[in-house]
Amino acid sequence: MLTAVAVLLVLQLVGEVFVRLTQLPVPGALVGLLLLFAGLVWRGRLPAALRDTAKHVLQHLMLLFIPAVAGIMLHFDRIAAEWLPFLLACILGTAITIVVTALTLSWMLKRQNNRGQS
Repeated sequence: MLTAVAVLLVLQLVGEVFVRLTQLPVPGALVGLLLLFAGLVWRGRLPAALRDTAKHVLQHLMLLFIPAVAGIMLHFDRIAAEWLPFLLACILGTAITIVVTALTLSWMLKRQNNRGQS
């Protein structure tokens, strides 16, 4: 489990360094996740240690939102001044996420059914 956590942290660090060096306007953690995804696709399987670590992290996912909520409260004055764009971004972001997730699931189910019929 410790090895998997170390791999995740190293990939995040590599993503952060890459973003800083290239000055890309994306979070370094996202680049780290893309590197993780590419590595898993390249390997062709999910290592058991990484699966177990991800399971534990996902079980406690709500704890990871505490710093974000605290950060929002630090900027409450700005949110109060710009509440409409913030609200629209939240609503549209949620709606887009639901639609993309539904379309992806539909595509994956069709693909799975086509494999079963072959």
